[in-house]
Amino acid sequence: IPMIYAILAAALVAVDQIVKYLVMTSIGFGEHVPLIPYILELTYVENTGAAFSIFSKHTWALALVSLVMSAVLALALWKGLFKHPFGKMALTLLLAGAVGNLIDRACRGYVVDMFNVLFMRFAVFNVADICVVLGGIAGGIYYLFLMDKLEPKKEEPHDGAGADS
Repeated sequence: IPMIYAILAAALVAVDQIVKYLVMTSIGFGEHVPLIPYILELTYVENTGAAFSIFSKHTWALALVSLVMSAVLALALWKGLFKHPFGKMALTLLLAGAVGNLIDRACRGYVVDMFNVLFMRFAVFNVADICVVLGGIAGGIYYLFLMDKLEPKKEEPHDGAGADS
């Protein structure tokens, strides 16, 4: 992995873990603290499942999936699956999110969530979740619309058959 992407992933994981620690030590479980009036509040929630608490009885399986995905994403970055910085950034965000939530599942048995959107009914989420969503969107956009334009073209192998054969 180029050093800048490793540093960025580590920094995002650190921010995720620091925010989770601050929420756990400053807000009572289930309590709400206004952050942006009418838009966003901090709510301390422990989620044993995945998005919207699905698979809440299978934390160990989710931890295993997070571990495997973290390894696959790190390998994709290291091997240069995407050559352009936009693609590498998408992988970095996905990796940071997977590792951030993996740490919670492995060490606590649940993921700490805290961001609660007030203007619509939505799941409470955390910094790692933001990384996964942004990385997933960026990765999808890159793969579907930009990869052909931004990745270096590979030379087609010549099979020895010329135009005049």
